Amino acid sequence: MSDTSVEDHGLEPGQDNVRIMGLDVHNPVFFVSAVLIIAFVIIALIFREGAGLVLGGLRTWLTSTFDWVFMISANLFVIFCIVVAVSPFGKVRLGGKDAVAEYSYAGWFAMLFAAGMGIGLMFFGVLEPMYHFNNPALGVAPPVVDGEVVPGAVADARNMAMSATIFHWGLHPWAIYSVLALALSLAAYNKGLPLSIRSVFYPIFGERVRGWIGHVIDTMAVFATLFGLATSLGLGASQAMAGLNELYGIPNNETTTVLLIMGITAIALVSVMAGLEAGVKRLSEINMVLAFLLLVFVISFGPTVAIITGFFNNTWDYLVDLPRLSNWVGREDDAFVHGWTTFYWAWWISWSPFVGMFIARVSKGRTVREFITCVLIIPTLVSVLWMTTFGGTALDQFLNEGYTGVQQTVVDYVPELSLFAMLADLPLASISSLIGIILVIVFFVTSSDSGSLVIDTITAGGKIDAPVAQRVFWAIFEGLVAIVLLLGGGLAALQAGAIATGFPFAILLVVMLYATWKGLAQEER
Repeated sequence: MSDTSVEDHGLEPGQDNVRIMGLDVHNPVFFVSAVLIIAFVIIALIFREGAGLVLGGLRTWLTSTFDWVFMISANLFVIFCIVVAVSPFGKVRLGGKDAVAEYSYAGWFAMLFAAGMGIGLMFFGVLEPMYHFNNPALGVAPPVVDGEVVPGAVADARNMAMSATIFHWGLHPWAIYSVLALALSLAAYNKGLPLSIRSVFYPIFGERVRGWIGHVIDTMAVFATLFGLATSLGLGASQAMAGLNELYGIPNNETTTVLLIMGITAIALVSVMAGLEAGVKRLSEINMVLAFLLLVFVISFGPTVAIITGFFNNTWDYLVDLPRLSNWVGREDDAFVHGWTTFYWAWWISWSPFVGMFIARVSKGRTVREFITCVLIIPTLVSVLWMTTFGGTALDQFLNEGYTGVQQTVVDYVPELSLFAMLADLPLASISSLIGIILVIVFFVTSSDSGSLVIDTITAGGKIDAPVAQRVFWAIFEGLVAIVLLLGGGLAALQAGAIATGFPFAILLVVMLYATWKGLAQEER
């Protein structure tokens, strides 16, 4: 540990907390966040149509006006992670020289991935490659014109489809997570500061993080986390509902979707009350086993050789196309940049307080180099394998078998059905689709559970052992916000919520880079 300790700066978890009615919360972060979110839920439910229009307009304005903010910041995060990993700072151990890792690699990876992007991979793994195949990025010629395949354009479009998809699920999102997780780990375990977003800025603002600056930072983190989570939960609920409708004929409407979210949130509450070890960790490991089984199933019964060779080819194509995809200047594919990339970067940024803090909580004892390598590189490779397997299988079905099931879900834009349409063309479709539904539901539970844990930590002034009732409160409101956004505008409203809260937090993360570098420079290596 550096010689900057909790005794030096007088900051302790929950030091400024208020204890009332069995709660132990930070004032004013908890109360301001809770009141504003409750007000949002009530107003959005009363004025559903107006809320949908406002959110849709906000999404369009932010993605078209401030695309450069998201693009520059995301690129900076990747560069920062690489520089820190190869620098002498890579030798710094989170928790001090004698710190020991609390979780095995298997348990650590399971929690990283389940919290990081589980629902998103299920929702977009089949949809996105096919969508980008139909609508290629970077000016690549469309391979399907008036419903007819253009043979000469297929190869380039297919390569670009996989590069563009992996671009959104590769180094950039995991760099965003890594930046915040590293900053939090350093502040909490090496500096002795509370596990709260404000602590990361102590090297810049000093004692002022205890005042209004810190309150604003933590409140912004709560909103970003809640709306980023609500986006994922809404996507997961709509996909699970579509699967239940496809398999069992359960009506897919607003009422059943709301009931499903309420039911899954109730399951999440049980996990919340069980705690990190018995709840999130166990469910994450179950999910990893199920995800692995589904992955192996598709590889085995899908185009096996094409998937294996595609993994290497797609990784190479992604790295080759990465500089062009990362550059937004002079691009003519506005729909791709604004409709996909800008949304994704905003979504990942809004998720970063949640995923970053969760990763920080389970990463004590790792060196900075080990931390960045594992959080940045390994999940990226798993994303490549996942997208190659699921998206590559869907493309193979369309191009080599003439199966148009997935293609039709893209043309009609019913994204929640894409996964089930792909599985329907493989053996044992009813079983694999059921596993897919279970995966989405358990990812929903682990995301809600982890998210409520993180938001509670922030609103409890960095305390990690606050009363369970507080986590229950946030888990309930995560589900409510997801319901409100779905009812108020569907997918567009979900995306708008993530983008609106991700934008200001992107600027905070850029400032955080300097604070982290300054903090690392003080550490003994």
